[in-house]
Amino acid sequence: MYKILDDIDVSGKRVLVRADLNVPMQDGRITDTTRIDRTVPTLKELSDKGAKVIVLSHFGRPKGQRVPEMSLKPVAGALSETLGMPVAFGEDCVGGGAEAVINFMRPGDVAMLENLRFHAEETENDTIFAGLLAAQGDLYVSDAFSCSHRAHASTEAIAHHLPAVAGRLMQAELEALSGALDNPQHPVAAVVGGAKISTKLTVLGNLSKKVDQLIIGGGMANTFLNARGVDVGKSLCEHDMADQARAILDEAAAAGCEVVLPLDAVIAREFKEGADSETVGVDAVPSDAMILDAGPATVDDLNKRLAQCKTVVWNGPLGAFEIPPFDAATNAVAREAARLTRDGALLSVAGGGDTVAALAHAGADGDFSYISTAGGAFLEWLEGKDLPGVKVLRAD
Repeated sequence: MYKILDDIDVSGKRVLVRADLNVPMQDGRITDTTRIDRTVPTLKELSDKGAKVIVLSHFGRPKGQRVPEMSLKPVAGALSETLGMPVAFGEDCVGGGAEAVINFMRPGDVAMLENLRFHAEETENDTIFAGLLAAQGDLYVSDAFSCSHRAHASTEAIAHHLPAVAGRLMQAELEALSGALDNPQHPVAAVVGGAKISTKLTVLGNLSKKVDQLIIGGGMANTFLNARGVDVGKSLCEHDMADQARAILDEAAAAGCEVVLPLDAVIAREFKEGADSETVGVDAVPSDAMILDAGPATVDDLNKRLAQCKTVVWNGPLGAFEIPPFDAATNAVAREAARLTRDGALLSVAGGGDTVAALAHAGADGDFSYISTAGGAFLEWLEGKDLPGVKVLRAD
C-alpha cells in the first residue's frame, strides 16, 4: 500500500513535488509537452488545496556542473502556460537561490527550482543533500515514476526526511501496473517486441512466469525462430543468443506460459520505404531476404488471441514500424487492442519509448487503458525489480 494525496492535509504547507520534467527540447523550444501535461493534475490539486507547491526536477545530464542550456527556466515558463498561473523560478534547488523564492510563497503559489543535477550529490543519493532539499518543505510528493528506478537524493533519500506520498501521476501508474501484472484478470498476454532479446532477457524471463501468453515480435522473434531451427535469411537475428532463447522457451513451458511466434512474415531484399515486399511462411524465408514485419496470418492469430484475453501488457513493436509498409502488423494489432479496450473487454497497459511512438503511429494510443512514458522504470518493472523510488513510498 502507498500513501496518496488523500492521506495528507496540505493547506498552508510547503509541499516538495518531485516531477519528471526532462522534456525534449530543440533550439530552446519544447517539442513535446506530454510530461508537463501529466504533472499538472497533481500540481493543480495541491495549489487548489492551499499548498505552497515547490517543483523539483532534473533536466539532461549536466554531471554536477551548471550548464546554461540545461536550465529548467524555459520549462517553468511552459508549465506556467499549461497551469494557467504564474510559476516562480528559483535560481538553485538549495541554498539562497531557492530560499529567495520559497520564502515569499503564499498558499496556492507554485514555484520551480533549478535543475537538481547541477549538484553531483543528486545522482549520488547523498543524504546531506537530500536533507537540504527536505528542509525546504513540510511534505514530499513523488510524481515521477519514470525516475523511480534510480536511487537519487530527490527520489529516494529525501523520503526518509519527510512524510512521503504518491502524487496523482505516480498513483495512476502504480494502479495501472498493479492491475496488469501483480493482480491481473486472466488470461493475460504480454506483447514484447523490439530488435534484440539480449536487452530484454530478464523481462522475458519474469513475464514467462506471470502471463498466460508471451507474444514475441520484431527482430526478437527472428532470434527465437532461429533457436527453433528456422532459417531467417538475412533478417536481424542474434544467432549467438540461441541457447538463451531456448532457455526462455523451456522456462515458459515449465510455467505453463505459451510463447507465441509469428506464423508468416513480410520480407524484402532491402530496408527502405516502398521496397518490393512479399509475404511468406516463416519457414520459407529466402536466404537473401530479411523479415521486416509479421504477416496477415500472424495478425489474424494475434487478434483472435487478444479477443480471448482480459489483460494485455505491451512493450515494443511487431515489425520495423518506422517505415511503411512494415508498420502494418503493429498498426493492425494495436488498433484491435484499442478497440477491445474501448469496448470494455480488455485492460491494456503499454510502455517503453518505441512502444509509445508505435501506438501513436497506429492511432491507438488514445484508447489504451494506460500508456506509461517511463522508459527505463517501465522496463525494470517488467523485469520484476523493486524500484527504489517506489519502495520508499510504501506505507508501514
